[in-house]
Amino acid sequence: MALIPKTDKSDDQKKADRQAAEEDVLLREVDDAVRQDQYADFAKNYGRTIIGVMVVGLLAFAGYLYWDHTKEAALESDSEALVAAMDNLEAGNIKTAETQLQPLVDDGKPGAQAIAMMLKAGIAAEAGRNAEAAELFARVAADDKAPQELRDLATLREIALKFDSMKPDEVIARLKPLAVPGRPYFGSAGEMMAMALLEQGKRKEAGALFAQVAKDKDVPDSLRSRTRQMAGMLGVDAIEDVNKLLDEERTQQGGQPSAQ
Repeated sequence: MALIPKTDKSDDQKKADRQAAEEDVLLREVDDAVRQDQYADFAKNYGRTIIGVMVVGLLAFAGYLYWDHTKEAALESDSEALVAAMDNLEAGNIKTAETQLQPLVDDGKPGAQAIAMMLKAGIAAEAGRNAEAAELFARVAADDKAPQELRDLATLREIALKFDSMKPDEVIARLKPLAVPGRPYFGSAGEMMAMALLEQGKRKEAGALFAQVAKDKDVPDSLRSRTRQMAGMLGVDAIEDVNKLLDEERTQQGGQPSAQ
């Protein structure tokens, strides 16, 4: 049986193959660029919302620290002013509360002064006076006489308010000590630090940190859900048990968990 002779591709065929290969490479590059733009758009469109929600949540914890501290400082005269200010805050008398807090902010005793500044900064932040709030949070963060947990919380609040105007490397440097598993503010600090890494173009590191937060069972469910989605967008699987995750989502939506 005669063998079919092997023929070389024509110049036109070679040119067509080369063009097809170049177009394939170009399409992949465009796809990568589109994905990168999607991540950037997500950070731009939703970053402020995420940070805003976190700021409100942290304000509530500041109130807890206040009550915890005032139990120990019950004999201090400043505690009465703090209690009165908190009562007015709960009653919605914001202006009166600010007036009562101001003397403590100016010349309160250590501890009471830091708490008064946190409360007044929280009021300013909720009123949209972000520069004033950030300055007060910065003062607490730098106060070596204040409880460390309060200083860490103040650092988070300050950075959350100034995030858009800060350089990513500055955000990372300040949050790195807090973005450690087991630390009280790991979830919030880790999320903001990952956003800063994303702005630097470090998608791999950002994805890994988002996933680490998402897998931490001590982190609130809403925060775990956000960071899980971000990790997935960056190509990192943050889901340890798919069935368990689906059951949790059904429960949150008022449904019944599936039978195992």
